Amino acid sequence: MTGQRLDKWLWCARAAKTRSAAARLIADGKVRINGERVRKPSRIVQRGDVITATPPGRLVVWRILDAADRRGPAPLARTLYEDLTPPVGETETGSAREARVGARPTKRDRRRIDTFRTFWS
Repeated sequence: MTGQRLDKWLWCARAAKTRSAAARLIADGKVRINGERVRKPSRIVQRGDVITATPPGRLVVWRILDAADRRGPAPLARTLYEDLTPPVGETETGSAREARVGARPTKRDRRRIDTFRTFWS
């Protein structure tokens, strides 16, 4: 591997749906290579570089293992990198309901609220 454009590599590794979305992610400053923020999609990445990216809703830390000539299926994309993303503990994220703070209550939550209201009425 001699090198590949960062936006093309992110697209081939399926971190972004399109190359323009990958370029936008880079331009917004949401991608770092070896700890340094990258602002240009044309930055060349090499084998062994560590990419830290924050696509919408998640954090990924990948070590580049290979480049791809074109975008392929997801199993092939997973061979392009080694996932170094730290595991998220249950204490950090909480349960799924706690992660939905500010969202509408579920059916189960509404029933509990109704029970609570009738009890205190």
